Amino acid sequence: MQDRLLTTIATYRNQVDYLEIRLQQSESTAITYRGSQLDAVNRNFSLAGGIRACHRGGWSFVTFNGWDELNNRIEEAISQAHLVGEETTQLATSEAIQDWVKVELKRDPRGVSLSEKRQLIENYNQLLLDFDPRIQTTAVSYSDQFGITYFVNSLGSCIIQERLDVNGRFGAIARGNGGIIRQGFESVASRCDYNVLVGIEDRVQSAAARAIRQLEAQPVKGGQYTVVLDPYLAGVFIHEAFGHLSEADFVYENPRMQELLQLGKLMGIEQLTVVDDATIPDLPGSIRYDDEGVPAQRKYLIKNGILTQRLHNLETAGKMQETPTGNARALSATYPPIVRMTNTAIEAGDRTFEEMISDIEEGVYAVRMLGGQTNGEMFTFAAAEGYMIRNGKIAEPVSDVTLSGNVFQTLKDIEAIGNDLLYTNGGCGKGGQMPLPVSVGGPHVRMKNVVVGGR
Repeated sequence: MQDRLLTTIATYRNQVDYLEIRLQQSESTAITYRGSQLDAVNRNFSLAGGIRACHRGGWSFVTFNGWDELNNRIEEAISQAHLVGEETTQLATSEAIQDWVKVELKRDPRGVSLSEKRQLIENYNQLLLDFDPRIQTTAVSYSDQFGITYFVNSLGSCIIQERLDVNGRFGAIARGNGGIIRQGFESVASRCDYNVLVGIEDRVQSAAARAIRQLEAQPVKGGQYTVVLDPYLAGVFIHEAFGHLSEADFVYENPRMQELLQLGKLMGIEQLTVVDDATIPDLPGSIRYDDEGVPAQRKYLIKNGILTQRLHNLETAGKMQETPTGNARALSATYPPIVRMTNTAIEAGDRTFEEMISDIEEGVYAVRMLGGQTNGEMFTFAAAEGYMIRNGKIAEPVSDVTLSGNVFQTLKDIEAIGNDLLYTNGGCGKGGQMPLPVSVGGPHVRMKNVVVGGR
């Protein structure tokens, strides 16, 4: 297969400034329960690809579904690039790479029968439904996908990458007195082993436990508080509120962000270090090469409180005269790669959780995330759970905890960083490509002067 792709790209490579072909073959399974009902069972096999061409700064992207279409589609992509190109192509230099990246499998889900997968998920779904009479319904799903992506470009790269994703998602919805509705979620993922989903009854039931606990909570009184984020919410905060601002396509197109995000700028206390690391084994955002064939890297977005790097594809690195970072990612071969995060986290500090809350007279402990939105440098997040901190201790549960503010001020308001870094799997959306596998990470993080909204 790669020989045919190499022969094809050699035929057309001199007709544009840059040309690439990605071809992906994959097989996947998905099982979904909603409440007590089996909602869907899907098995899918696909072979599809995408072609990108760039000429005089103009890009085109064309998809294809079989070998018979390949030459016609390449000619179409080249024609479109010539049509829109009116400037100068500016791409950072990238070495030509030849490699085959294989998955080191443990238990391969392709060797597990569909009936066994269904029974496993059905049992977990029933555990949630039986957890408490106040659990009204559930949303439980299983998915696995094994794919091989073939990548060739006009720079001389030929990279074959295998990838396995196994995911279980478990949601419970509880109803309390007065029609109050609360939700709890848990997810489990692996890049190499079906057995990550076997024997996790306690983790599954924790989704229902979170929903039930919040039924007893009273709305938090709105105001400014010292807030401690749990590792999950700290990771989501740094991904959503800061990570997207670090994606260079956003910075390049936004003069205000270029001013606010000048490299070398002080962003927070010396203990604050933020990384985007695609090299950590077995995390959803980990890759060996990005979708432009650039090697994966560990990037320090903030190091010791100083803004150090941003995330690039070949074009943004070329236009901004910086180094490619291996952050060109696509949801599949039928989408064009754009600048995306991988595994983004606040690095661990040196404080224990007990030390972080010991001198807080009245504050809020915010746990996990229910939802949220960002608008440039402004953010609002709703915590899935909340607890008051009183006289250095965790006190009563509170609900309707929303956190809002300006990300740059909030980073400066970080007072302490915990020693308990934890990564959580997730899915990221951007440019109509969702959910792209990523991880978010962090330890407990303490912030002052956070605006907390209640009911």
